[in-house]
Amino acid sequence: MKALKFSLAALLVSAALTGCTLEGDDGAPGATGPAGQTGATGPSGTNGSNGSNGQNAPVGMQLQAVARYVTGSYGAGAAEITAFHAQSKRIFVVNGAANRVEVLDAASVKSQALSDPLTANTLTSQPLTLPATVTVRNSADQDETVALGFANSISVQGQLLAVAVENKTRSDAGVALIYDLSQGAPLLKQAIRVGAQPDMLTFSSDGKWLLVANEGEPVADYSVDPEGSVSLITLSNGVAATQAKTFSFSALNSDKAALAAKGVKFAGPASTTVAQDLEPEYIALSPDLKKAWVVLQENNAIAVIDLATAKLDKILPLGFKDHSLAKNSLDVSNRDGVNLQTVPGLYGMYQPDTLQSFSWQGSAFYVSANEGDARDWAGFSEQKRVSALKRSATLSARQPYSADGLGRLNVTTALGQNSNGEYDALYAYGARSFSIWDQNGQQVFDSGNDFERIASGVHGDKFNSNHLTVEGDNRSDDKGPEPEALALGQINGRTYAFIGTERMSGIYVYDISNPYAPQFVDYAYNRDLNAVYNINDDKVPAEVTGNVTQAGDLGPESLLFIAPANSPTGKPLLLMANEVSGTLTVFELTPKS
Repeated sequence: MKALKFSLAALLVSAALTGCTLEGDDGAPGATGPAGQTGATGPSGTNGSNGSNGQNAPVGMQLQAVARYVTGSYGAGAAEITAFHAQSKRIFVVNGAANRVEVLDAASVKSQALSDPLTANTLTSQPLTLPATVTVRNSADQDETVALGFANSISVQGQLLAVAVENKTRSDAGVALIYDLSQGAPLLKQAIRVGAQPDMLTFSSDGKWLLVANEGEPVADYSVDPEGSVSLITLSNGVAATQAKTFSFSALNSDKAALAAKGVKFAGPASTTVAQDLEPEYIALSPDLKKAWVVLQENNAIAVIDLATAKLDKILPLGFKDHSLAKNSLDVSNRDGVNLQTVPGLYGMYQPDTLQSFSWQGSAFYVSANEGDARDWAGFSEQKRVSALKRSATLSARQPYSADGLGRLNVTTALGQNSNGEYDALYAYGARSFSIWDQNGQQVFDSGNDFERIASGVHGDKFNSNHLTVEGDNRSDDKGPEPEALALGQINGRTYAFIGTERMSGIYVYDISNPYAPQFVDYAYNRDLNAVYNINDDKVPAEVTGNVTQAGDLGPESLLFIAPANSPTGKPLLLMANEVSGTLTVFELTPKS
């Protein structure tokens, strides 16, 4: 019996420990203890030193011309793309009219204003004559002789100069020439086969890549239309690979409808493939050198290339600018003087030319000069005036219209047409602005109507003049001021964008230190709008009449920022190459607070 009582007691203890139904009531809460006493306040710390004063945002930027070069040629890209060799303080300029590279010694440039910046010619050139033929390795890894045509672009990195030169037969594969600059006079080291019509090239900042945008434009009658392409050339210790990796967009040929639905513009004969229609214009590398953004100007889109895999990542359509908004007003006619207006149902295709990248908050942002461009060839043209289009009743009801007003504007026939052959919307070339885009292709800023509004305020009825002559308002029915050239630079810790307008030949300066809140800083130009002259660049060489030497700088095709550390004056410089006047002007930059 004692053993049985012991086992039953043990069972009851076990049941209690395992939380069975034999659990007892909770005990009452304990009393709260007394609050502790607050300790004594410690002694005050010593005052910190005063912080440095914040920088005022600049309210101006002085562009002082300190040097200038005159090629003596006009039109035909007489001074087109420029590059700078920091070690020797030499400026390189593509002279398309003479098909050579001007080599200018800028080592002696001083911080002294030119007495007459419109006519000065203070720099001298030792021109680099390009070879008539070169030997390259073809796709079969065999030697091939290529007859060369015109040079289109240049780039400098370290001791290397690269020159993009098209084939003598423009629709055939062109070349990238690589020169050694370490021995003084440029010495040709390599010739590398690339795609048709290499229009622009650029080195990566680490010197490991040379990228080439091969535009692949058709011949005028469209009997031949080469594919646009991008060439990637690897370099190791300053030596380039013997062959480039050149890829077209032929893998997208079956995706034409899908791309068009997303906003990529296609304009060409019905048989034109996607690869033929996409024409690479310009390349900007992300600051971390992982991506390359390739401008497809006529298509109003960007091709994004992954450099690690050397493959196409995606196509980014850029969308359209709504000209019904007050901030996006524009002048649509060359027969109404200064007349900025909103136009419901009218949209602008951004269609950038130059593209540059910079970093903000550790991420990549891209700045575009939204020039615009039409396919306007003898064999095919997408361009017509609004007066020549059949507009839908809905569109006509929305828009004020007159033959000398909106009817004058040139638009594309490739967009906006409904199934009845009528136009429900109109799409103009270019956005007459500059924009900032984030790494996803989202627009974070656009300068709206700033360029035309500011130029009309400064120049009055001479605004939107052509660069071939002085005739106010005569570009309003096309692309207005036509922003094309673009450079970015840092001065005193702030990031600036310099935008050159091809037709008015002016330079707009913006502080873009915060890409979400850019500030207009200044507007400058080195042109005499009272000069009487005319340049007919349809002639080769261009036919010139009047006092063209007094006209100043005409048609900025490229801008290049030189940091103070590399500048011969020790101050930041801006180089402006002007394709119509055939001049190169060096400006010294001084922010004004």
